[in-house]
Amino acid sequence: MVEVTRGNRRRLLHLAQRIRVPAGLVLAPLLILAARPSPRALVIGTAVAVIGLLIRAWASGYLRKNMKLTTTGPYAHTRNPLYLGTFIMGGGIALASGAWWFAVIYVALYLLIYVPVMIAEAETLGQLFAGEYPDYRRKVPLFVPRLTAYQSTAADKADRQRRFAWSQYIKHREYRAAIGVAVALALLAAKYLLFVR
Repeated sequence: MVEVTRGNRRRLLHLAQRIRVPAGLVLAPLLILAARPSPRALVIGTAVAVIGLLIRAWASGYLRKNMKLTTTGPYAHTRNPLYLGTFIMGGGIALASGAWWFAVIYVALYLLIYVPVMIAEAETLGQLFAGEYPDYRRKVPLFVPRLTAYQSTAADKADRQRRFAWSQYIKHREYRAAIGVAVALALLAAKYLLFVR
């Protein structure tokens, strides 16, 4: 019975990983159709989305995906700063739409899809970095950031001194998130100018 439960859990985690991008592609047109943007909603939503973009950019500049356990920069505060940034960024776009009910749906769907994704990735990191990850996992929250920065006792001096690198930002193609946000906000502004006001 335990094996069946583990198998179902594993399938659920993999399903969440597979549907996260298509779910966004389905929700985006629905958001534009449902939107009732106002100048106030556009300004507030844009400000929130930019904060999310900045968090994602900061995180991508530190990430050394599957090569080294990243525990500095925003990773010293949350194990998933990219997903935190995405959550805030998407929330900003939902707020900019002026469809407040859509923001509630966005939060619920985001948590339903991304919490399993974060759990699956935590299991992978635990396997890849078996020596370092347990301490990091114990001390750094999965999603909601801690205020004080995590200090790894296992990290060497070079790891502790690692700084943001634009080359990593470019390597991870993080600029695509900025383009996506700009397009979404431009569509919402156009809808306001052409159909709402």
